[in-house]
Amino acid sequence: MMRSPRVEILNLGSELLLGLRTNTHLSWLGDRFARRGVTVQRGVVVDDREEEIRRQFLDCWEQGDIILTTGGLGPTGDDITCECVAGALGLSLMHDPLIETQLEAWFQQRGRILTDINRKLAFRPEGSEALPNRMGTACGIWLEKDGKILIMLPGPPHELRVMVEEQVFPRLEAKGLLGMDEGYVQIRTAGLGESVVAEKLQPLIDLIPGVKAAYCLREGMVDCRLSADDGADVTMCVLQQLANRCAAVLDVDFVCFGHDTLEQIVFDKLRSRDLTLAVAESCTGGLLSNSFTDISGSSKVLLGGCVCYSNDAKVQMLEVPDCLLRQHGAVSSETAVAMAMGVAEKLEADYALSVTGFAGPGGGTETAPVGTVFLGLHGPDGTWSQKVHFNGDRVTVKKLAVARALDWLRRELNKKDLPVIREQHAMD
Repeated sequence: MMRSPRVEILNLGSELLLGLRTNTHLSWLGDRFARRGVTVQRGVVVDDREEEIRRQFLDCWEQGDIILTTGGLGPTGDDITCECVAGALGLSLMHDPLIETQLEAWFQQRGRILTDINRKLAFRPEGSEALPNRMGTACGIWLEKDGKILIMLPGPPHELRVMVEEQVFPRLEAKGLLGMDEGYVQIRTAGLGESVVAEKLQPLIDLIPGVKAAYCLREGMVDCRLSADDGADVTMCVLQQLANRCAAVLDVDFVCFGHDTLEQIVFDKLRSRDLTLAVAESCTGGLLSNSFTDISGSSKVLLGGCVCYSNDAKVQMLEVPDCLLRQHGAVSSETAVAMAMGVAEKLEADYALSVTGFAGPGGGTETAPVGTVFLGLHGPDGTWSQKVHFNGDRVTVKKLAVARALDWLRRELNKKDLPVIREQHAMD
């Protein structure tokens, strides 16, 4: 690969600008290209007006080497991407009998009839190739013209992502336009703010000319990506050596190199030791247990969980003493400990996590305002609680609470790797 191609992404759909659908395409595509050593240079979101599509597309076509569009390939009246792009390039649309035959088979398999409105999907710009869509009806488009590559993909994420991984990237790789590896080293941290991570790492990074750092705040984590400046003679080996030094400085706040999530790391540690986990949740409403069920094979670790939202549920499901709830309240250190112990005993788990708090916007007290969360952690050595406070709306507080609980368990499991005997922790 002589130079990194300039990638331009054009996301089409008025629903994206109206907030009817979240635009996940840009972040997903940007991440996938970056993992193959290519940086997306620009992303544009445009509504379904013909003149706007044409204007934005021609700008991307002029600037880019690879132009990728998403959305607007369907059969409805507002799906006009193919027509607009073909017109902008001075190309006519041609009927493809093979696509129509495939459409007829697709509809027949589902006991449906191919209607005239769907026959529109059998047209593509002259000189282009159809990219089969095994997840839906709208084919993608691959067009090479004037030394550039145009890739047009349907809007539904489950269709687009499969086509990118199975068809688009293999083609780009064959042309030498994608690398086999990432063009950066990512350091993942937890428990520190973005500015603190930068204060710790930037002095080390500044010692090596030609290295640049990009910091990204995620829910409960901060990533630092180390890469070489354009034209700098910095190898991946040098970047990894620097990353190793950064990890040593971060110490217990270092999570991993790469992209593993907190739940994946906790799962791997528990699975490697043949240990099990149970969870008890109040304010997070199942979000913590759901994070594990996204992992294939999670049943090997996660025995189950209880969503105990009301006080009665805490008493009935986990045998949290009613007197404890009356004396200390549902959002308290004592309740978090009782929930963790209760679910561990009920499900006979080696470890247990619990979450109870005021996610907002209502609730809260003078000593425990909205955003206050109590976490419980039960393990072979005892049961503890932790009081934390988060800023943000209800959804944000819930996600941050889950991340903090996972990170707490990660740190506890890391202590088991140390060749020392820990002192018994006292319960809060």
